[in-house]
Amino acid sequence: MRLLVTRPEPDAITLKAQLIGLGHEVLIEPLNRVEFGAMEELELDEAQALNATSRNALRGLAQSPHAAAARALPLYAVGPGTAATARALGFEAVLQGPKDANALVDYIADRAEVHGGPLIYLSGEVKAADLGGELRRLGFHVQEPIVYRVTAAQKFAAPIVARFQAREVDGVLLLSPQTARTYARLIQAHGLAGTIAGTMHYCLSPAVARGLAPLSSPRIAAAAQPNLQSMLALVAQGVALLP
Repeated sequence: MRLLVTRPEPDAITLKAQLIGLGHEVLIEPLNRVEFGAMEELELDEAQALNATSRNALRGLAQSPHAAAARALPLYAVGPGTAATARALGFEAVLQGPKDANALVDYIADRAEVHGGPLIYLSGEVKAADLGGELRRLGFHVQEPIVYRVTAAQKFAAPIVARFQAREVDGVLLLSPQTARTYARLIQAHGLAGTIAGTMHYCLSPAVARGLAPLSSPRIAAAAQPNLQSMLALVAQGVALLP
């Protein structure tokens, strides 16, 4: 299949390599740009641990003046991908939790001290899950510094528009609700709604799929679990259904 990867770099390159290894042709069109800038002051002295549900949150922290002190704290990471990124960035005590951000709450609650120091949830400006809120409801003190921001693309690159017009995109991989909303907006802005009738949209979760609501009955396959392995399984099923 010819697949369009919409993730920002550098994760798009990693996903492209995986898909090529599975025999697909892959196009890349990042629909969001991740920006790391000045972040608010962090109070790490009393913190008992960091929490991360995003690789970009870790990349943002690693570029900040707080990086050295933060690397020495325990880090609860969602799934193997975020955990691997944390280790590669030098975090010393990485606790790999479930792949689902909501399930990470229980994982943290079973291991952290409710009356210990604050938990610091490293997050973006837009959060896919209310990890901080859920932990507060359990009695934890949680800080939520914003360590990165995401800027949406304003248009598709001309070669991608041409591929859609020629109906040469078999599948689109969408990994966040924000990305799905940006995709739907750009499809409409470029007048491409009529060209995607045969395109399957592989979504990380039902929440991501709901971002496609502005489009008229797009073909959607939502992963059973909100992780990349489940998405790749969906893509494999799509291959099996091809004539």
